[in-house]
Amino acid sequence: MPANKRSTSSSGERPIGVFDSGIGGLTVVKALRDVLPNEDVFYLGDTARVPYGNKSAETVERYAIELADILTRENAKVIVVACNTVSSVAIPKLRAHVSVPVIGVIEPGAQAAIATTRNRHVGVIGTRATVRSGAYENALRALNVHARVTSRPCPLLVPLIEEGLLEDKLTDQVITRYLEPMIAEGIDTLVLGCTHYPLLAPAIARSLGDDVKLVDSAQNCAIAVRNLLDRQSLRAPQDRQGTLRVALTDAADNFLNVAREALQLDIGEVELRALS
Repeated sequence: MPANKRSTSSSGERPIGVFDSGIGGLTVVKALRDVLPNEDVFYLGDTARVPYGNKSAETVERYAIELADILTRENAKVIVVACNTVSSVAIPKLRAHVSVPVIGVIEPGAQAAIATTRNRHVGVIGTRATVRSGAYENALRALNVHARVTSRPCPLLVPLIEEGLLEDKLTDQVITRYLEPMIAEGIDTLVLGCTHYPLLAPAIARSLGDDVKLVDSAQNCAIAVRNLLDRQSLRAPQDRQGTLRVALTDAADNFLNVAREALQLDIGEVELRALS
């Protein structure tokens, strides 16, 4: 049966659909595999058009709808937007467009940060596009009007991650340079506002020290998906082993190898999906 026409016998056994502007969202897939090992996951990375950060909001919305349509044809029971840029501008359009639940990474990350902070001063690091959108600030202040938010774009981190420099003195120096001013301003919680960044969590934690807590939006997104599946009785049977399929819109770059090694994901053969 063609891949885009697969169906399953029950809603519980339909896959969780995940998409990202590239391959960074595999950190969300890793979290989903850890939290929901019995669920099938179909991951779609738009490697043909990455990055999204320099695109207009209208273009990002159009791309997101195209990817969601592919996941809908894969019979996804929920769509997970594993991209902070898309989560910051396109979630309302996606929810209006598809008939299944849509979860992004920003709301779960913000909820975890508010639950974690003690002094209500939260730091957010991300790409320039995510920080410029103000999406995390809006989400955090919607949860607590007294929250103080310090955001900083960290444009050098993604290239360092994609080069595989996860445990490297240069990466440590860049992290320290980005984070020192935020620590000096008094943040007690830091949100990783890019799905690449969990790969640097150990290095970032070392730079933060013990007084600042780290919030991984990928992990919290996976927990939000689990809670949603429970609420809507969409969980797969507990006695089955979930599978992972990965599709890209263009040939994979070096980061796929980095992700395989760092995340220890059994990705298998990668499918290619042409865009219309």
